[in-house]
Amino acid sequence: MSRTTLLGRAGAMLVASAVTVSLIVAGGTAQAAPADRGVGWLAGQLDNGAIVNGGFADYGLSIDTAFALKAVGGHGTDVRQIRDAVEQNVGDYIAGDSFGDPGSTYAGATAKSLVLAQSTGTDPRDFGGVDLIKRLNGVVHTSGPAKGRIVDDSKFGNFANTLGQILAVRGLAAAGSGKAGSVRKFLLEQQCRAGFFRLNFAKLKSDHQGCRKSSPADPDATSYAVVELWKTSKGHPGFRSALKRAASWLLAQQRKSGAFIGGTSTATPNTNSTGLAGWALATTGHCGAAKKAASWVGGLQVGPQSGGSPLAGERGAIAYDGKAMKAGKHDGITDDVRGIWERATSQAAPVLLFRHGC
Repeated sequence: MSRTTLLGRAGAMLVASAVTVSLIVAGGTAQAAPADRGVGWLAGQLDNGAIVNGGFADYGLSIDTAFALKAVGGHGTDVRQIRDAVEQNVGDYIAGDSFGDPGSTYAGATAKSLVLAQSTGTDPRDFGGVDLIKRLNGVVHTSGPAKGRIVDDSKFGNFANTLGQILAVRGLAAAGSGKAGSVRKFLLEQQCRAGFFRLNFAKLKSDHQGCRKSSPADPDATSYAVVELWKTSKGHPGFRSALKRAASWLLAQQRKSGAFIGGTSTATPNTNSTGLAGWALATTGHCGAAKKAASWVGGLQVGPQSGGSPLAGERGAIAYDGKAMKAGKHDGITDDVRGIWERATSQAAPVLLFRHGC
């Protein structure tokens, strides 16, 4: 099995899978309309409560969709359907029992499931028969330089990264876990002096687990930390200060157009990264910058279409970038690229709440 296939089935988070439920909503129906059309399009993609691509249910993307729907509001039934679908198949998502890796635990997917359960009022200690808190605690490293680091328990390797660590901080803090402090401490070691967070960890046996001078900046991971953990950082001055530094670094990365890039692997402006960064900036009170980001994302949202348009029936969907929008206008949203549009929309739609400020 390829690493890419494994990551997809295990629910690894292409950034910024990053939609949270602690959004600061700028009020008004007119304000919410573009965002609502975006998540409305997403709701229309659900198949028995899941986003399905290539014949497989993508539970990681399904959870992102639930978070987006919950953040924008008005889609409680859809959110519950997604939660139920993930709960019924949680073993297929957080472990490899169905694809040759029995008894495994994927830390990021487990953390993401925990946050879903907590944010939808479901008992995380009995989520599809799984105690998610116990399961996640069980993959937290307990000693040495890597203490507090989440680690995949899999014969295919360890792919846990900062994104999963962020969710683990949020989930274990909400659960009152005794390991929440060490998990948070390890996350903060991934923040570099300039303020950004890096995406990938050091080798598990390395004596130095923190950020290095050579660590590449990752805008998506940085945005994700702010969006997911701003509320969790309340009452922790050092933690809150770290997130403020992250937001300040993000502010300096915004292009004049309002757009953001996503890091070394996504070095061109895109809606995933811009939506997430704009959301982070709105959360931390940088309303002008958030408005610029929302405006740029809005320019790549499908508007009203005539019946003969290749994009007929796709109103509200958000293209990954200008190239994707151009292709969509010519060919429509084909099965080959629908997953890209779904991921972009789940990450970018909530920022449209800030088109007129926050």
